[in-house]
Amino acid sequence: MSGPASNISAIKLGLLVAWPAFWMGVPLKLVISLLLLAMGMHPWEMPGLAFLLLLSIPIDIWALNLSTKTVFLERLRLKAPDSAGLTIWWQAMLLNAIYLPILYFVGGGAVSMSKSIAAWILEFFKEIPVAERISIELVLWGTPATIALLLLVLGWLYFFGKIVKRQAALAVPGDAAFSSVVRQWDLMRVPADQPLMLTAITAVGMFLVILLWAFMPVTTPHPHESEKKDVAKTPVFKPTDALQKTEKVIAKAEATVQSLEEKAASESPKDEKSKGKAGGKESPKAGTESAKPMKAAVTPEKEHSHGAEDHKH
Repeated sequence: MSGPASNISAIKLGLLVAWPAFWMGVPLKLVISLLLLAMGMHPWEMPGLAFLLLLSIPIDIWALNLSTKTVFLERLRLKAPDSAGLTIWWQAMLLNAIYLPILYFVGGGAVSMSKSIAAWILEFFKEIPVAERISIELVLWGTPATIALLLLVLGWLYFFGKIVKRQAALAVPGDAAFSSVVRQWDLMRVPADQPLMLTAITAVGMFLVILLWAFMPVTTPHPHESEKKDVAKTPVFKPTDALQKTEKVIAKAEATVQSLEEKAASESPKDEKSKGKAGGKESPKAGTESAKPMKAAVTPEKEHSHGAEDHKH
């Protein structure tokens, strides 16, 4: 067990209260996010984000109240005020309104400055291969940026711990006996009427499930409006229409084949007549062509006879 609040640093006390409070609220916020998604609103966009933040207020107050009372009782042996959760919540909201913009701009500046310094250093080592260059660059700018972000987070925990310490100063000292502390802790966590609590939890769970299915427009996931694309709608398949179209195509094919056959049958006599005429015209030509070689055969004999007569003379 730790000592009183004065012996604990503000960072440690802030972490002891903020960390369990955060994880107590996460499951309930996830349920709200699922309901918003079922309603068609993204929890990271407006107006879904506004609804999530508004519905998270009672969850955060309840989680901070329970976490503060538990830490005070277990670590500090103090009885926290009844309004400790509400007081810590609104003071933490003021802190976030001032500190988170600083964290955003300072953290972004640290990252950009680290990247520029890493790029300047790597200009002197241009011969490094690409894979090793990427790893070295990531280490060069990632290390200082991570350290800067951790320091900023520690600063937020410090200021949040100061807020918690103010509530510890208003708390009443508890019983020093460990058994009484455990009893108070159990009574704080477990209600006296346990069946009523179980019934209430079951009823709320059933209500949320019914609400989820009521908000969902369809039973399958659908894309967001910004991601929808113009997709041509596929027509519904109808067997009767398909059979009728097939029969029409077959009938057209049969008619086409029949017309081609009739055309071929009508053109065949004309082809035979044209072939006969072509044969009659070609026969005289063949005779003349056959006569030409005979003339060519006679001419050598005449030349031979003339040669003999010349020899006689």
